[in-house]
Amino acid sequence: MKNFLQLHCLIAYGPANLNRDDLGRPKTATFGDTTRLRISSQSLKRAWREAFKGDFVGAHGVRTKRLAINYFYDRVIAKGCDAKTAESWAAKVAAQFGKPKKADTKNPLQQLEVETLVFVGPDEIAAVEALADECMKQKAEPTAAQLKLLRAKPAAVDIALFGRMLADAPEFNVEAAAQVAHAITIHPAEPEEDYFTAVDDLNRRDESGSSHIGESGFGAGVFYIYICISRDLLLENLGGDKALAARAIRALVSTACTVAPTGKQNSFASRSRAYFAQAELGDAQPRQLTVAFLKTPRGNDGDLARDAIKALQGVQEGMDKVYGKGEDRRAMNALEGEGTLDELLAFATSEL
Repeated sequence: MKNFLQLHCLIAYGPANLNRDDLGRPKTATFGDTTRLRISSQSLKRAWREAFKGDFVGAHGVRTKRLAINYFYDRVIAKGCDAKTAESWAAKVAAQFGKPKKADTKNPLQQLEVETLVFVGPDEIAAVEALADECMKQKAEPTAAQLKLLRAKPAAVDIALFGRMLADAPEFNVEAAAQVAHAITIHPAEPEEDYFTAVDDLNRRDESGSSHIGESGFGAGVFYIYICISRDLLLENLGGDKALAARAIRALVSTACTVAPTGKQNSFASRSRAYFAQAELGDAQPRQLTVAFLKTPRGNDGDLARDAIKALQGVQEGMDKVYGKGEDRRAMNALEGEGTLDELLAFATSEL
């Protein structure tokens, strides 16, 4: 079985603000001495996880600081435990997943949260719930043996794909099988400002002017997205379950081609799909093809969308000549009506 699955996507977005910086403007990056619009890998992965979680009920993770509250404290309280005892027991559970927050007299449950988000699988959540039931049955606090709640290989597709890091329990870290690059525009692009006003619907006829004035950042462009998946590592993370690994790959490739982050969607309706996507399978060292876009691709017809495909494939051909062709490939091209998503998914999961 060939190990590395690489996916190259080109997606065009009209005016959008899918991923904002601390000032509320679209994120940017400098590439080729010019400013490009950027969508962070974290934003992309969040959108994809949310999109496919319904397909993996019982095999999807939760990222939270409130594990001990939602799955232990609330459960024992519902079973009749007094608040003081529930807090004491839940604090021991929280400590297994990270450093608890400092106590707050205004919010006593805050100390049951951990300081950083922890990514847990459904089997770990089930273990916490089962411990809550056992503590109530035995009328006793959890023992050291019972508090071993973390699993080396959580039964969660998204943890297997995107990994997790537990600073306080590194032996339970999971190496990500999927690497996702920050998406950038293939051409120079700067954030712009939308100046807008709102009028009060109940204004009298003699009243004019706006009742609200504001600004909203946006940007537009063609983005290049790159993903690399180690299928060997994905299988290892999923305990050798080939069927689940194939479903995970199909879910990630499909959502990468069809799902955008949710930022400012109501304002911009920035829904789009990849107009070009190419999957590669091989064992050679993976590589991005971002170098194709150091300069804006320009052809004779001035069609940026088609010129981007030519530039991408041109660099790919050059790499093949220099290093040798190390991958098999399948592509779909919506501009030409060539290939299908189903064919791409079948190729991405072949040999599994």
